[in-house]
Order: sequence, then C-alpha cells, then structure tokens
Amino acid sequence: MAEVRDDRKYHEGHGWIVMEDNNIGRFGITDFAQAELEEVVVVMLPKVGARVAQGIPMGEIESLKVISDLIAPASGEVVEINDAIEKDPALVNNAPYEGGWLVRVKLDGLAQIDELLGAAAYATQTNG
Repeated sequence: MAEVRDDRKYHEGHGWIVMEDNNIGRFGITDFAQAELEEVVVVMLPKVGARVAQGIPMGEIESLKVISDLIAPASGEVVEINDAIEKDPALVNNAPYEGGWLVRVKLDGLAQIDELLGAAAYATQTNG
C-alpha cells in the first residue's frame, strides 16, 4: 500500500503540495506515482521564474517504463527547483516526500489548495 502523508494536499494527477512560509508550496509526486513509474531516470522541471497552472503539465518524468507528465497541483511562479533531482533522479523513487521533492512555487492564492484532496481522500483513490 502506498504511503500517504497527512501534512499535505494531493492532486488527482498524483502530485502533492506541502505549504511552507510566505505562500510557498513545495511540490512533488506521490509514493503511489513513483511506484507506478518504477525506476525514474530523467526529470524535466520548469525553470525558476516559470509560471505553472493547477492541473496542467509543468514538466515530464521518465522511467525505464514510461514518460509521464508532471501535473502542477497548484498555480504560481516557480521560485526554486530541486537541483539534486537532476543529478540523481532516483531520489524521486527513494524519498518522494522528502529529498525527492521537485519545485517550490509562490502560489497565486491559497483558495486553490481547498480544491485538492486530503490524505484520506487521496488514499481512497489510490489504495481502494
């Protein structure tokens, strides 16, 4: 069964967001998503300063199995990317909720967070 953490919100496209200070959200993919992908070999992230939109692809993630879109769980401006992912894409598999985070985004507003799934709802969606 995939791990789902209570401290974040989830997009049905298998991305998560955890809020930090000053309306900054840290995005990543879920444990369920990384398990489905299996061995991640390349992650293509947006550049710092790029705008991302909730529910719209913001990059791609490639595994030995498939290439998938990275869906933004919320809208805003990218303020930081996780450089460690470019050097070691396997971080997404090994630590999807910690060292395998993807980007930090200055959110356009907090109301959009209310549209996301809580941990229980996401767990039901993925784990049955």
